[in-house]
Amino acid sequence: MRVPVRLLPLTAAIAAPALLTGCFAAPDATGAATEGKRVRVAMMQPPRSGLSPLSDDAFKLSRWSTAETLVTLDEDGDAEPALATEWKQNGRSWTFTIRDGVTFHDGTELTARAVVNSLTRAAEAAPKPRILDGVDLTAKADGDKVVVTTATEDPLLPQRLSSPQLSILAAKAYRGKTVNPVGAGTGPFELTEVNGTSSASLDRYEDYWGGKAKAPGIDVKFVPDGTARAAALRSGEADIVEAVPVSQAALLDPDLVTEVPMPRTNTLYLNTAEGVFKDPAMRAAAREAIDAESIVKGVYEGRADLARGLLGPALPWAAGLREPVRRTEAGDPDGASITIGTFTDRAELPEVAATLQQQLQKAGFRVKLDVREYAHIESDALAGEFDAFVLSRATVLDSGDPAAYLYSDFASDGSFNIAQLADPAVDKALAEAAATATGEARRKAVVAAEAAVLRTDAAVPMLHERVIQGDAAGVVDAAHDPRERELVTADTYVK
Repeated sequence: MRVPVRLLPLTAAIAAPALLTGCFAAPDATGAATEGKRVRVAMMQPPRSGLSPLSDDAFKLSRWSTAETLVTLDEDGDAEPALATEWKQNGRSWTFTIRDGVTFHDGTELTARAVVNSLTRAAEAAPKPRILDGVDLTAKADGDKVVVTTATEDPLLPQRLSSPQLSILAAKAYRGKTVNPVGAGTGPFELTEVNGTSSASLDRYEDYWGGKAKAPGIDVKFVPDGTARAAALRSGEADIVEAVPVSQAALLDPDLVTEVPMPRTNTLYLNTAEGVFKDPAMRAAAREAIDAESIVKGVYEGRADLARGLLGPALPWAAGLREPVRRTEAGDPDGASITIGTFTDRAELPEVAATLQQQLQKAGFRVKLDVREYAHIESDALAGEFDAFVLSRATVLDSGDPAAYLYSDFASDGSFNIAQLADPAVDKALAEAAATATGEARRKAVVAAEAAVLRTDAAVPMLHERVIQGDAAGVVDAAHDPRERELVTADTYVK
């Protein structure tokens, strides 16, 4: 029997204050908090790149409120002040005024030069942070301001600078070959210790520019196994648990579980550069063989939305602009052998892959599966080692705008192009979307780019996920953020 789970609408989930857990005291009459237990968090994926902000590890730094960006996003995806207090556009250049009175965790001062250093390191990184795919960016200091210039006019630059991958860190973070965020952020919590891929610790930063955090610190454990994460909540070993598997949600007290619609799509990426799926007719055959509805009902127990495109119900405007896509006629698989890769970190994905194996075999393919932890499979996926790859992918992860995700995943020079797609029509549509000013015109251009991708069958969107988060009974105002940027903030506390 399925236990009901609270479901938050997207706007309410984004607007929810970003808070957390631990077992400690509520604020007193002055708004300050008395000392209590540290917040214990069980996170799904361990660091992949030593917590470098230039990688996807940046979102851990953001969710722990240790590293901050020049701007943040409101619930509508519009830019709001953070380390920058205001900004102004002049053609290809944007001028940002840097906030006074901010210190890094090592005691050094936030200055325009420090901001330029961080942005320059990101712009010159190889590979670049995903948010800078297709963007040639330079930054220079001008007094207490920073002037950011792009090769072409970029209407989305403030939103780009909200990406955790463009966090501003102290100079000490960049002294080695890799970026080390320990003791180098500006947030309410200072990262003090990282134990490889097993755990991390953070302490409250007493001189935080936004006011002291209510929790004395955060203790993080990385627990890739979804059953183990859910068990940590049941046993009282964790206060906040990321990404509770669907299969475990029914075993938890429904009062401890919240289900949030996510801008996240479960997609089958097909290798267009070599192998069986280099043939568009074979890609069409795979697309026609997939019964996504049975995956939603079976694997996800109805806790997901059937995909009509790459962009799901978290972006409701997409459905109203979408038009039918002309498809290639399917060919005959005739026993063609393929390998599907996926990872174990998201508990549902191996089961999705097994279901796809059955469906594609029924259609005439011979199918092998290769399932590993994400840290051990990502490089092979990006190198095109698989015929197909099942991925749960956030579609507005970086900028609040799906154009960046589409470029990253499907442009010829996209840094996350698992499908190995190189299609001039797709590149043109993606470039047009990226160059269009924000608003209705940009939304139409984004949907046109989505259609150009779908026409190639390089990706077969199957369903749009909802994240299930577990919060212990004493947790007050835990963040339930569809964009996966917030988890623990300065306001988090436990009764």
